[in-house]
Amino acid sequence: MRSDLMKKGKERAPHRSLFKATGLTDDELNRPIIGIANSYTEAIPGHFHLDKLVEAVKAGIRMAGGTPVEFNTIGICDGIAMGHTGMKYSLGSRELIADSVEVMASAYAFDGLVLMPNCDKIIPGMIMGAARVNIPTILISGGPMLAGNYKGKGVDLITVFECIGKVAKGEITENELLEIEACACPGAGSCSGMFTANSMNCLSEVLGIALPGNGTIPAVYAERLRLAKIAGQKILELIEKDIKPSDILTLEAFKNAIIVDMAFGGSTNTCLHLPAIAHEVGINLELKYFDELSEKTPHLCLMSPAGPNHLEDLYKAGGVMAIMKRLEPLGIINNDCLTVTGSTIYESYKNAEIYDEEVIRPLDNPHHKTGGLTVLYGNLAPDGSVVKSAGVDESMLKHEGPARIFNSEEEALDAILNHKINKGDVIVIRYEGPKGGPGMREMLAPTSAIAGVGLDKDVALITDGRFSGGTRGAAIGHVSPEAAVGGPIGLLKEGDIIEIDIPNKKLNVKLSDEELEKRRKEWKAPEPKIKKGYMYRYAQRVKSANTGAILE
Repeated sequence: MRSDLMKKGKERAPHRSLFKATGLTDDELNRPIIGIANSYTEAIPGHFHLDKLVEAVKAGIRMAGGTPVEFNTIGICDGIAMGHTGMKYSLGSRELIADSVEVMASAYAFDGLVLMPNCDKIIPGMIMGAARVNIPTILISGGPMLAGNYKGKGVDLITVFECIGKVAKGEITENELLEIEACACPGAGSCSGMFTANSMNCLSEVLGIALPGNGTIPAVYAERLRLAKIAGQKILELIEKDIKPSDILTLEAFKNAIIVDMAFGGSTNTCLHLPAIAHEVGINLELKYFDELSEKTPHLCLMSPAGPNHLEDLYKAGGVMAIMKRLEPLGIINNDCLTVTGSTIYESYKNAEIYDEEVIRPLDNPHHKTGGLTVLYGNLAPDGSVVKSAGVDESMLKHEGPARIFNSEEEALDAILNHKINKGDVIVIRYEGPKGGPGMREMLAPTSAIAGVGLDKDVALITDGRFSGGTRGAAIGHVSPEAAVGGPIGLLKEGDIIEIDIPNKKLNVKLSDEELEKRRKEWKAPEPKIKKGYMYRYAQRVKSANTGAILE
């Protein structure tokens, strides 16, 4: 066993003595030692119940003959960090989480790992760390939150964000906003729409690093506890069979994940996290894969914020495996990919059933003929940009309008809420990329405000920052190269005409190459917005969004 490095032989008597100080017996030390990376924290609704869920994992490990050793990682709730300096630290926290899993698994020579994340960067961060040490690993998330209910209508976190704009417009009162905020997030779990957390939790099933059901079983269901126990048992099986992340996280598995991502219309942040995970196993997962596979994949699920359905609806309809079963006739899924079940992904989905034809549409009646995400290129985004096309109104798929330039999210939000944006405008928020932000902040506040004031069918927004999975509308992010390194988005001036053509995957500014080159020579790099600490160091090393914002 790998853990023998720290517990076997007379030379390791001091090590055993220290373990015994924690209450472990000789019998427990003789078993495989399983590290549990738990991201429990009282600061995140998606995580504050993980202290209970981890006990189920430990029970499963003990039932299968292992010894669990729990440790913790940090975790940031993007919803709470949104719209202020805290959001600058969110994407950067992914690397810290990866480092912490790598450090703990290396320092303690665990025989296997159980990863327990639930939200946003924490999921990919943990997988990235596990991929580095490459020991048997299984992921079990905390599960999605149930949708809220306001006067008989389903509501969620995005409802609250969009209601801020409705207050500004005078459509609802501040008291109504208070009522909605009190019921939109009814309890534990990752926010209930197909936002980043749930997108990644669902895709972890497809990648094969988590068991079927991981992405959709609600956080508060007993079934989630049972799945956690099974995950605890399965890690011992993975150790016995020596199945490691490198055996599971193959290029074919990532392509499967992209295909399912396109089918359910996931968050644009998957275009950051899947490439970053792939990088850790030596795979260059370029944006072109998202583009190519989107063309082959119909968009079958209209999930919040693009539509009315929440994760509990997808769960009731059959879950992620049912989506894969629906896609099977197209022949685009690689059925041979290995998973933590010990068998292939085909064995996981072959018997899946679809119980709601509206939640998971038939192949001959999709919401859109192609996938839910689209990669755009052009003289404004030579290295690419990403839009959640599933959430764009048909009238905005092609748009041309004057650029309204803002060098921060706060400036743009103030203009939107104070009715300084006109129909037809293209809001440009720049210097918010991985390096310029630093940290590539999500822009949920301005996009929700646009929807709230009723301009989501009239106004586009482009940024070198990124969007929450809760964003809808003609919101184009990840514009690369970013402004902070002299990308074309940093050369724009107020009134420049921006051309958006989502069907033809184009994002251009109506300027000649000569004019852009002239402006490039005049451009000067800005002063760093943070000049000390972790995010200063992060900004020195982070690469462009089109790479997954990995560190050099």
